Amino acid sequence: MSIPFVAQIALVACQGCATLLLVLRLLPGRTRRPPIAPLLGDAHAGRVTVVVTSLDEVHRIGPCLDGLRQQGAAMLEALIVDSRSKDGTWELIQAAAAADPRIVPMHDDPLPPEWVGKVWALEHGLRHAKGDWVLGIDADTTPQPGLVAAAVNAAEEFGYDAVSFAPRFNEMTVAEQWLQPAMLTTLVYRFGAAGEKAPAPDRVMANGQCFLAKRATLLANGGYSSARRSWCDDVTLARHMARNGARVGFLDGAHIIGVRAYSGIGQMWREWGRSIDLKDGTTPLTQFFDVCFVLLTQFLPLPSIVIGLLLGAPSWQALSVAGVWFWMNVALVAIRVLLTFGLAGSYAERHWTFWVSFTADPVAAIRIVLSSLKRPRQWRTRHYEADTVVAT
Repeated sequence: MSIPFVAQIALVACQGCATLLLVLRLLPGRTRRPPIAPLLGDAHAGRVTVVVTSLDEVHRIGPCLDGLRQQGAAMLEALIVDSRSKDGTWELIQAAAAADPRIVPMHDDPLPPEWVGKVWALEHGLRHAKGDWVLGIDADTTPQPGLVAAAVNAAEEFGYDAVSFAPRFNEMTVAEQWLQPAMLTTLVYRFGAAGEKAPAPDRVMANGQCFLAKRATLLANGGYSSARRSWCDDVTLARHMARNGARVGFLDGAHIIGVRAYSGIGQMWREWGRSIDLKDGTTPLTQFFDVCFVLLTQFLPLPSIVIGLLLGAPSWQALSVAGVWFWMNVALVAIRVLLTFGLAGSYAERHWTFWVSFTADPVAAIRIVLSSLKRPRQWRTRHYEADTVVAT
């Protein structure tokens, strides 16, 4: 048996195992919970402290502040923790506070060593929170009326101590809708879709753009300190809490919160791509297998089909190694195309590029590899030394 043939057998075997694992991960998506609906009225009155972190967000924070002002009685207070912005963000926050006394502007304390700025701001907000629940919301989100009450209602209905919500993506450019769904798919392939049954603690997924937790549970778990050095603080915190016995969920929030996080495909590539490997929330060995899994299921299929067609596509009845390899990759692309329809509800608008976003899968897989090889050094306008912020 020649070495190339042995290599072919090994590749087909590895990709076959990855395909089987992918199918097992995606099957529960058929019965996942539908998106959480807004809850209007006075339900859960005075139970929630919202914490929003900001740093030079003048062009993004307006819709967030407007959305908070439209929340019902469930929102006891909204602490807007600003890290001394210099672009007019503070003035916008003060104007919102003048219009709604529940909105409380505050500055966080000086950043301690080995803390990421956003996580430190969340910790500052937690120390001032009065509500039974603490809801962290990013400044670039748009809370829909009824978000706060709906989040608490879902948490209590499903028995969660902490739960985060996947958003609806708004106002995306044609270029973004080609690449972003492919990058989102890397998360779905690795961890399943929002709304599925909670997995093992080390596979828990979370979204810090809308992350709700019982204040008592947060305090019992050391606040946000477990994620103080993490660039994927939401996942790191969620897994830390789950390992300590908390019930942690991840639900579809497309009807209660939207996000326009990036100004273009370049910023999306840098900002989202910097931590999409989630290395701060997992072990190096698990991260290695996750990267290999993405390469086998997203990077290889399209190039493999192109190579197969150039060499002459084998019949589906062919029992050769090359035949099995070719048609397995055809199946992987078909799965990815079908998933596009499952992701459609997460996008407010869908350009034509969304429907062909599967062609960006190899690019998204490359981004995962690049992210796993390099540690981020910047959050918004803050820069960090390479050895200041390290994985926990």
